[in-house]
Amino acid sequence: MTNDALPTRNGASIHALAGGVTLMRASFADHAFERHSHDCFAIGATTHGIQRFRCHGRQYDSRPGDFVLFNPDQDHDGRPGTADGFRYTIWYLPTDFVDAGYFRTPHVSDGRMAERFRALSASLADTRGEALRAESLVRAFAATMVERHGGAARMTAGGAMARVRDAIHAGFAHDLTVTELALVAGVSRAHLIRAFGAVYHMPPHVYLNAVRVNEAQQRIRRGMPLTQVALDCGFADQSHLTRRFKGSVGVTPSAWRRMIDS
Repeated sequence: MTNDALPTRNGASIHALAGGVTLMRASFADHAFERHSHDCFAIGATTHGIQRFRCHGRQYDSRPGDFVLFNPDQDHDGRPGTADGFRYTIWYLPTDFVDAGYFRTPHVSDGRMAERFRALSASLADTRGEALRAESLVRAFAATMVERHGGAARMTAGGAMARVRDAIHAGFAHDLTVTELALVAGVSRAHLIRAFGAVYHMPPHVYLNAVRVNEAQQRIRRGMPLTQVALDCGFADQSHLTRRFKGSVGVTPSAWRRMIDS
């Protein structure tokens, strides 16, 4: 399926590639993504319309020929910029695919690389029996993007807020409270919210939701029933999982499972 073959309203196709890479091609006319982040890198190219999003408090409009480039844990949302909607292709890459690098900005215009990305994505959509080829091509393209639009070393956060981040990763299955996380950091509850936002550009509850959705995806890949996924990942029930999953990923957990398994 090419991007042009996607539904004109809301639809997506997802392919699990070698090395833990996920390729998604999607079309959205009236869906708005909640503010969220990913525990991986993302390289995406808009292929039709305007993909409007906010990242670190700034609004961007991505058009055909433009890339969206997200580092791990970088908060963003997304919605159509016009009534015509938008289409895009995006790769979700494990952190080691962008070795010791990071993207300087979440939005760049690079028509030549966007065309290479489009052609490569179309080729990668069917790579059964060619795992080495697929992973090699993705790694090479990611390295080129870092050379053109990235830096030599990723910035990391340390200290109290890093302990809070680690506590969220360890306790995502529980109904965490501000009081608990403030105790981990050794600061007041009010200071926790301000300090965490200053470091990670999102409040703790948005970060927690991102961790839960990422954990849910891993369990769905393993074939776990959605009711169990919801409970294991800290959601109140399957309906709660579905709302938050679709808000971050763009499709429901059941639809995402069908696409991964197809």
